[in-house]
Amino acid sequence: MLLCALSIFAIVALIFWELIKRSQLTIHKFGFSFFFGSAWDPVNGNFGALPFVYGTLVSSIIALIIAVPLAVGVAIFITEICPELLRGPLSFLTELLAAIPSVVYGLWAVFILVPILRVHVNPLLIRLFGKTGLFTEPNFGIGMMAAGVVLAIMILPIISSLTREVMSVVPRMQREGVLALGATRWEMIRIGVLRNARIGIVGSIILGLGRALGETMAVTMVIGNRPEIVRNLLAPAYSMASVIANEFSEASDDMYLSALIEIGLALFLVTIVVNIFARLLVWAVTRGAPARAT
Repeated sequence: MLLCALSIFAIVALIFWELIKRSQLTIHKFGFSFFFGSAWDPVNGNFGALPFVYGTLVSSIIALIIAVPLAVGVAIFITEICPELLRGPLSFLTELLAAIPSVVYGLWAVFILVPILRVHVNPLLIRLFGKTGLFTEPNFGIGMMAAGVVLAIMILPIISSLTREVMSVVPRMQREGVLALGATRWEMIRIGVLRNARIGIVGSIILGLGRALGETMAVTMVIGNRPEIVRNLLAPAYSMASVIANEFSEASDDMYLSALIEIGLALFLVTIVVNIFARLLVWAVTRGAPARAT
């Protein structure tokens, strides 16, 4: 059993070692400037990962802005308001979203979501917020906005399920005490439940961010795959996972391959750190659940 447990650490260590070993060429040539350069020119051997970092972060932030209110709202409804008869089916349907393959989300986005954004949503955003420069023409439908919406749908079940778990361990006496002081039902949820579960909710949000940062296929199909840094959220962009998926098989020399692997190394480290931090926050809330429940 100990060997089985240690094998997990061995696999992670081997992946980390292999990524470092395979990216030595670009590490020695570019150093940290690799992540601050905006040029991506495989022909001349000039590589910079900043456009991919930018596209990954922006699409993930858009996903969080959309998904967090929906996920927390779903968790509150299922945990505190939903009738017992509907609680099981709603929980099942919410978690079912996490089981849908990424490529299916991508196909749905290409044929359904992108036309909706291009015809109905994006023109409205351009008309209302065009002066900010965040939503301007041209309106292709694909771009960071489309990628953010797809990611929001994909991370919603993760944030929602963990939020429900954290809210469920808040002691019942906490709810009853707030109600006994004359609070309304919503005040009880806001003061007695959400305030006590806020650290775990933040942890679930960060865990959802970790999923969004590493998502590949669905984002590749709708983000536009253009290595540029632009203010317009409707413009095509590129993510770190997408460039690896698209260009790894086309890497024609060792330097090109090393650049792609170093992007993978950065993505691996960021995802690991984000997930560890999120798990620690969730654990900080749920570690005493059995004792509090009694």
